Amino acid sequence: MRNMNILARFLTFRTELVTLWRAFLAPETPLHLKALMLLVPLYLLSPLDLIPDVVPVLGWLDDLIIVPLLVSWLVRLLPQRAPAYARTPGGDKVIDGTWRRR
Repeated sequence: MRNMNILARFLTFRTELVTLWRAFLAPETPLHLKALMLLVPLYLLSPLDLIPDVVPVLGWLDDLIIVPLLVSWLVRLLPQRAPAYARTPGGDKVIDGTWRRR
C-alpha cells in the first residue's frame, strides 16, 4: 500500500514539473512566478542546503523532501485558466464540466 502512495506521489510530481515547465514558457505567466520557478534548480545546484550534501544520506533526503514541496507550492500559485464556455444549439451558455479548481 505504501509503495502505491510513493508511486502516486512520484507521478504527481512528474505532472507538476511538466506544468511548471509549460507555465515558465507561457508568456501569460506573471514574471514574479517565473522568478520563483527558478528557485527549484537554484536550490538543487546551490551549495547551501538545510542539511549539507556531504552528509551521506541526510543531505540527499532533504533535497527529496524540499524540492517536491517547493514544486507543489509553485503549481498552486499558478493562475488557473478560465472555464471554457460553449453554446448549446438553443443558444444557451454551458460551462465545460472538465474544468476543475484546485
